[in-house]
Amino acid sequence: MRAHLRLLLLAVQFYTRLPVPAWVGYSDELLNRATVYFPLVGWLVGGVAAGTYAGANFLFRSADLALLLSMVASILLTGAFHEDGFADVCDGFGGGWTPAKIMAIMKDSRLGTYGATGLGLLLAGKFLAQRGLPPAAVAPALLLAHPLSRATALTCIYSHRYARANEDDGKAKPVAKKMPPGELAAGLLLGGLPLLAYAGWQARPTVLLVVLPLAIVKTILARYFQRWIGGYTGDCLGAIQQVAEVTCYLFLLAGYAWKFI
Repeated sequence: MRAHLRLLLLAVQFYTRLPVPAWVGYSDELLNRATVYFPLVGWLVGGVAAGTYAGANFLFRSADLALLLSMVASILLTGAFHEDGFADVCDGFGGGWTPAKIMAIMKDSRLGTYGATGLGLLLAGKFLAQRGLPPAAVAPALLLAHPLSRATALTCIYSHRYARANEDDGKAKPVAKKMPPGELAAGLLLGGLPLLAYAGWQARPTVLLVVLPLAIVKTILARYFQRWIGGYTGDCLGAIQQVAEVTCYLFLLAGYAWKFI
């Protein structure tokens, strides 16, 4: 039990800005094993975002402000870790025409036009998609989307190879080793439990169909990355997580609009 707790806290340490006890320590090998808890970190981020939304909506009586503050809370909690990856992917694949150039641009810490534009559209998409949901559905949507999107990114680690020729180069290096099938199954279960709970709580089993657009999004992005750079990088994983998160909100929005969930 202590070993699993250590792995969970290590995942929290890597994917968020939260401090963890000193006894947790760090090693690349342990972090690779901790990757299975990536979706569980989504429970934490989704819980903070949902709690912030509910509290701010109650306090200020403004759903728009509550949405904005919930986005701020999740970004502060993660240090914009995945948003940064998405922006780097926009810059790299938007401005690079060879694998080496794409990788070099993604490694550059400066934000370019493609990255700024993509990030602005991404955040606007998140806000507008959640704004279109019934107010009572926003917090559950956050609790569902954050773990499920991280589980979607997890499948790329299993199905594709790490792209950087020098595996010591890049922030995904510690989690770049292919996952065993058992760990992938455990990670998918952790990511899918909120979805199953949502379907049971709302008595809306059709919400389970969200896995179809998520699978399509992951397949398209992973194949695109494979075609251009021969695999994925940490930035690519961040991009998959962000696009998958927005996909969850859009699916729920369409479901409520067309009354199929």
